[in-house]
Amino acid sequence: MRDFKELKVWQKAHRFVLEVYQHSRSFPSDERFGLTAHLRKSAVSVPSNIAEGCGREGERELARFLSIAAGSASEAEYQLLLARDLGYLEQKPHAQLDDQVNEVKRMLNSFIQRLS
Repeated sequence: MRDFKELKVWQKAHRFVLEVYQHSRSFPSDERFGLTAHLRKSAVSVPSNIAEGCGREGERELARFLSIAAGSASEAEYQLLLARDLGYLEQKPHAQLDDQVNEVKRMLNSFIQRLS
C-alpha cells in the first residue's frame, strides 16, 4: 500500500478539484444538478481513484484505478469545454483548468506506463 497523499499526481489532482469547485460556484443555479454536479463529480473522481488504487494490493490494481482516474480526467476536460462554450466559464479560467487536467492526465499515463 502507498500513501496517496505523497504522490505528486494526487496532489495536483486535488488542487484541480479545489479549483473546479471554486470556478463552478458561479455557474447558473439551474445547472446545480446538471453540468455543475457532473463536472464536480468527474473532477473528484480523479484523486479519489488514485487514492483507492493506492489502498489496493499490487501494482496491477493500482494501474487499473489510475486508468479509471485518467478516464474521469478526460470526462472533466470535456465538461470544462462545454462550460466554456455555454458561457459559464471565461476563457482564462478555462485555459488554466484545461492545463491542470491535461498535466494530471500526462502524469497518470506516465505512472501507468511505469507500472506496466
